[in-house]
Amino acid sequence: MVSTTLQSAHKVFATSRHVHKVAAKAVEKGALEETVTGSFASFIHGIRPHHLSEVVRHRSKRMVLDSIGVGLLGSTSPVFETTLRYCQVRTAEMFASNPTSSVYGRRGLKLSPPLAAFVNGVAAHSMDFDDTWHPATHPSGAVLPALLATSQMLPAASRPSGLNFLLAFNVGIEVQGRLLGFSREAHDIPKRFHPPSVVGTLGSAAATAKLLSLGPAQCGHALAIAASLAGAPMANAATSAKPFHVGNAARLGLEAALLAARGIEASPLILDDDPGCAGFGAFYGDYQPRPLTLPTDGHEFLLEKQDIAFKSYPAHLGMHWVAEAALSARSLLVNCSGAFSPSAIHTVLLRVPASKYINRPFPASEHEARHSYQFSACTALLDGQLGLSSFSEENLCREQLRELLSKVVVEHPEDNVANFDKMYAEVAVVLPNGDILTGRCDTFHGHWRKPLGRESLLQKFRSNASRVLPEGHIDSIVETVDNLEKLSDASLLASQL
Repeated sequence: MVSTTLQSAHKVFATSRHVHKVAAKAVEKGALEETVTGSFASFIHGIRPHHLSEVVRHRSKRMVLDSIGVGLLGSTSPVFETTLRYCQVRTAEMFASNPTSSVYGRRGLKLSPPLAAFVNGVAAHSMDFDDTWHPATHPSGAVLPALLATSQMLPAASRPSGLNFLLAFNVGIEVQGRLLGFSREAHDIPKRFHPPSVVGTLGSAAATAKLLSLGPAQCGHALAIAASLAGAPMANAATSAKPFHVGNAARLGLEAALLAARGIEASPLILDDDPGCAGFGAFYGDYQPRPLTLPTDGHEFLLEKQDIAFKSYPAHLGMHWVAEAALSARSLLVNCSGAFSPSAIHTVLLRVPASKYINRPFPASEHEARHSYQFSACTALLDGQLGLSSFSEENLCREQLRELLSKVVVEHPEDNVANFDKMYAEVAVVLPNGDILTGRCDTFHGHWRKPLGRESLLQKFRSNASRVLPEGHIDSIVETVDNLEKLSDASLLASQL
């Protein structure tokens, strides 16, 4: 008996092919208006695998591998476990027969495609360990879970190849980067809303639309529908709800593409700067969109111009500058005195950019700690490292840590802007005799200007994946991702997770 999900998938695929033909005829007749939204839709529909350069393929496969690793690790977190139980109940309510899409770290367990995308997106961001781009967003976690779920949802004869999967992934990344590039406000550390919940939702919709082979008109509608499902306030940063921002981006973008394939229509000007129609510009006051052209018109993927930041610590990206600066200051202190003692420190001075949601003097939870300048600096000073165990309740409550936190003074130099491409961090340890030992970090190891090498990235992946998978299985995933463009059926990657 064919499951309800597979029946729906067959209908979606048949509908998308029919509408694709209609939309293609409209394009040939010049009936589609030349708009920014139309250019994005044409790009999503028209881009082909041969447009991916070797650099783009290489960098995007690194992103896929890292995102899988942090997702597998995230499947051990309390927020993932709670979310998974909720999604299992919802799947049981909605599906009388077997669902189709796999879940990180859970052998044999499957959910409906949207809920699998949701829970895997939550896993990817559950520890704030996922990749980051500039302008600021977490690009992979919003796109990869949607594609993994979709690849398993489609009928066996219609499943995408690994090369088409990789192309769709890059479409989702590119759309996010282009949208962020239309605003100078987006270049700074966010203040009002979390970017993955906005551009990530549209990126997921674009990637899924590409994987479903939707026509130009449907691709435009998918983006517009996704815009109606986007947005999450920064007030929920540093809480257990923040991972939902990435989970919802993956889920809702996938659903937007499925709805567009079913014939739902939305604004054809959603990405245009139209004073009479508040579209995507509602998220950014200085929004100035530009058309997105195909490679034949001189297009170059943003991923070719700028690499991705891969995190070495499971914390907000800003913490990486602070942690490395603190480790440098600690090394100076140990070299000076022969040992490290919190009682020998009078003041810990942090010179960091002004950003309210990561300025948390006494964090009370692991999620607050991951978003605390003070915690990152003091933990690195105290332990000589910042790792997974740093954020345990036991370590949060240490007397020595609290003693150091009470000695922290924060300054915001005018030249230290809240921008991941321009910021720096200084951690100055002031001794009782007035001596000052200062560590500084301008570019941390893993930043797009100083990317992790293959061995470092593999070490991170293996460490994360080993929490839930045996070594042989881990090797198999590495090999699959390395050879992703050679896979005949991309759903094999999802089944390995």
